[in-house]
Amino acid sequence: MNIDFQKSGGLVPAIVQDAVTRKVLMLGYMNEEAYHLTLSTRKVTFWSRSRGKLWTKGETSGNYLHLVDIKVDCDGDTLLVYAHPDGPTCHKGTDTCWGETNERNPLLFLSELGDFIEGRHREMPEGSYTTTLFRDGLNRMAQKVGEEALELVIEAVNGTDERLIYEGSDMLYHLIVLLTSKGLRIEQLAAELAERHQPGWKKH
Repeated sequence: MNIDFQKSGGLVPAIVQDAVTRKVLMLGYMNEEAYHLTLSTRKVTFWSRSRGKLWTKGETSGNYLHLVDIKVDCDGDTLLVYAHPDGPTCHKGTDTCWGETNERNPLLFLSELGDFIEGRHREMPEGSYTTTLFRDGLNRMAQKVGEEALELVIEAVNGTDERLIYEGSDMLYHLIVLLTSKGLRIEQLAAELAERHQPGWKKH
């Protein structure tokens, strides 16, 4: 990783983003020492311009930023830091320095679930229900999607909202398994819906 610390007098901006929610938490500045200390301790460390010294986020509050990954931009003079925050990031007590709430969008979990199911497809561990579905073959997986869709319809017509969500979750899981078996992703369905939302879209 080539970082040009000298371009701006020894400091580079470091944008910190929650590794899970993808919310931007704060902006700090790192010199080369802060960068290497961040890598070695796995706690995000900056150079404090006001105090003129190294500063590990959370060293007084306990709200550390635990490093996940660092990327450098195309010009080599800005860092994107992925981290897990222990608590509020801002010194004013808010989740982010922009006063936003750092909440995870549940929709992002569908991508994580897709990754997990792809892992099951590669590894086929014993004792896994997902492995059983893959071994049973395409027809069985398609049948399970149909069965879960029927149960979803029944709950929608005669059941409760709680059971509707439960059966809908079952259907989504089995649909992702089916898609994985075909080498496809749930994101491709989202992309298709996004395309349909565009002005001028016409049904195929």
